[in-house]
Amino acid sequence: MESQQHLADQERDTGTDEYGFVRPPGSEQVSSDYGSVLRRRAIKWRKLLQGSRVERSLKMKRYIRKGIPNEYRSLIWMIVSGAQAQMEKNPAYYKKLLEMEEDPKLIDAVKTDINRTFPDNVQFRKTANPSLQDALFNILVAYGNHNKIIGYCQGMNFIAGYLLIVTKDEEKSFWLLDALITKIVPDFYTPTMIGLKTDQQVLSQLVKMKVPAVAALMEKHNVMWTLVVGRWFICLFIDILPVETVLRIWDCLFYEGCKITFRVALTLIKYHQASILEANSFPAICEKFKEITRGSLVEDCHIFMQKIFTEPGRLPLATITKLREYSRAEIDAQS
Repeated sequence: MESQQHLADQERDTGTDEYGFVRPPGSEQVSSDYGSVLRRRAIKWRKLLQGSRVERSLKMKRYIRKGIPNEYRSLIWMIVSGAQAQMEKNPAYYKKLLEMEEDPKLIDAVKTDINRTFPDNVQFRKTANPSLQDALFNILVAYGNHNKIIGYCQGMNFIAGYLLIVTKDEEKSFWLLDALITKIVPDFYTPTMIGLKTDQQVLSQLVKMKVPAVAALMEKHNVMWTLVVGRWFICLFIDILPVETVLRIWDCLFYEGCKITFRVALTLIKYHQASILEANSFPAICEKFKEITRGSLVEDCHIFMQKIFTEPGRLPLATITKLREYSRAEIDAQS
């Protein structure tokens, strides 16, 4: 109770949200309205979790789509992603990874990016006590030791940082990072980033199917998809969309997998189709893709999450799998 009061005082004094990020101007009302929604959801979640195991079901899927209250987020992410099971199977593994002989190249790469991670978050400042920079450093070094093929790749610092904000626990963040990298967005962070390239190509095919006018505009002005959505995918919408919206997306991502990223991207594009089509040059299109990640649609995360399951229409996993195979073959043929 005392720590919650301290956090509330800190938020009031510094103008930060509950995650330590500086609040954008005018966000207080949205936050207040959403807070009452979350309190109602928390009561329902408490009843759901009382005396029963967390299992995959239509009810659980429905609850997750409506948002996991922050007090249960770490628990649910760990269970539904398989990270909890992995952690329990390997009880001393994380500690062993931190005790391994230092790899100077890995240490250098991690140290360089640590200082660039969330400069507008009070918990990641060097002056914070404790500073999450130390825990983030440990997670990324441990992961580099665990997965020598990947080591450390740009973008992982933001992913691990968000996990740390939610779990407040190094070891849990490590196992969630592993679940994301190996199962949910495989091959995104490999040296060739083949998974990332493939999924960007898949998105371009989905836009052709669902928003053909935008696909034609991109083609006409020779705009590569990686220029406008590359950061959306590599950072899983961190620093692209508001914090609470990103966390709601991740709730579904951990439960339903990678197709959530396509739903989010397609919703942003389809909903703002008319605005995008106003662009008549390469730079104007790039600017439009920045604009569509801001504004009232993404700020109201509850409405936005409802939209991602209606706006793009049906999106069967079989379609995504087929498009991935086609896109991967195309990329391989070009290399």
